[in-house]
Amino acid sequence: MMFNFMDISASALTAEKTRIDIIAKNLANANTTRATGGMPYRRQMPVFKEHTVNSFSRILNSKINRSNFEGVKISRIVEDQSPFRTIYEPGHPDADENGYLKTSNVDVVKEMVDMISAQRAYDSNITAINTSKAMMTKALEIGRR
Repeated sequence: MMFNFMDISASALTAEKTRIDIIAKNLANANTTRATGGMPYRRQMPVFKEHTVNSFSRILNSKINRSNFEGVKISRIVEDQSPFRTIYEPGHPDADENGYLKTSNVDVVKEMVDMISAQRAYDSNITAINTSKAMMTKALEIGRR
């Protein structure tokens, strides 16, 4: 229980790092016109979920402390079902007979905003860990006196 805050922040760090990796993959494929299956790349999005551990000791602690929250995790990665962007580019090999090209549904501006949000969440969790460590160190110093 004493280090529960570290587990929660560590799980958030892992989830946010995965989120950043997914955003980077989206940005790298923003102009992909033909991905697996022959269709343009679809934007991917992580789905966050409360993470609980169901070991005997955790269940016992949850009954004592009235909480079994252990942090956050990414439960799955889903594809954004918004429509592909269509641009007129008749010379492109993937263009249809009318010269229109379907490209990825990745919006670079939206991805950059998500990247900033994920980075700030990551930084906030590092700050929470450092603050908690400093408080525990001070508490130990008080106990030594």
